[in-house]
Amino acid sequence: MDLLAHHGWIAWIIIGAVVGIIAKAIMPGRDPQGCIVTILLGIAGALLAGYLEPKLGIHTTGRLAQWIAAILGAIIILFIYRLIAGRRRY
Repeated sequence: MDLLAHHGWIAWIIIGAVVGIIAKAIMPGRDPQGCIVTILLGIAGALLAGYLEPKLGIHTTGRLAQWIAAILGAIIILFIYRLIAGRRRY
């Protein structure tokens, strides 16, 4: 996945923030996370998508497909986070 590959760290932060915000908007819920965690969620989502694409035999071409893959990756991470955090609460 090329979305984050050729950018500097500032672009990673901006892309991570946008992807994280979109993922949280698609999957709303009560999360006590701040902007740092949202940025990390977006970056991790893009990295997860980049890792899973070749493993699943998928190759995204074009920026829109890469953004969608990053958002789906962030949604997966957010879902897993909520499963783990939900078990901790009593």
